[in-house]
Amino acid sequence: MTESLSPSAPTAPVEVVGLLLAAGGGRRLGGCPKALLEHRGELFVERAAGALRDGGCTRVHVVLGATADVVRERADLPGYVLVDNPDWREGMGSSLRAGLASLRETGAGAALVCLVDQPGIGAAAVARVRGAYRSPGTLAAATYAGERGHPVLFGADHWDGIAASATGDRGARAYLKEHAGAVTAVECGDVAEPSDIDTFSDLERLE
Repeated sequence: MTESLSPSAPTAPVEVVGLLLAAGGGRRLGGCPKALLEHRGELFVERAAGALRDGGCTRVHVVLGATADVVRERADLPGYVLVDNPDWREGMGSSLRAGLASLRETGAGAALVCLVDQPGIGAAAVARVRGAYRSPGTLAAATYAGERGHPVLFGADHWDGIAASATGDRGARAYLKEHAGAVTAVECGDVAEPSDIDTFSDLERLE
């Protein structure tokens, strides 16, 4: 199910739609969903969604799962499209599938995917990867010292294949490995820090 929170949310076709995966339950964080973690007074989900918008994605879909009702209540997400993933316990692959399915009617040429637990990735990295879009056949990914990370851009021609291979917590890893020669690498190490926040120790280091 998708829900538009604002009548001003764009309905015209757009080339690249932001897709934020924010459904995880935060098992190693005592069951606190990562979407609801805070950094400098801002929830992770607000920060990441804002990075996608500020990086040039005029339409942004946010996939929610664990305590989705609480996220809706606490997070300030005006104009974003919220997508429910009832299968979030299956892992990130299910959220990616739900997110891509929600984009089918947008007319988008590509999805630009970010993860909610990487607060060091901001608008500058989003804008760089978004700039790699050329057509619905584009595949592009941020790299950090040559290592592939997020954001990742999936042209619409690839969505079916990615959804078919996205299982467990693998996301699009297998698909990108299979199509490695077609992936445009976009170095972002000078503008972003890609570490995941998986534990409270990680969160303390972030401060």
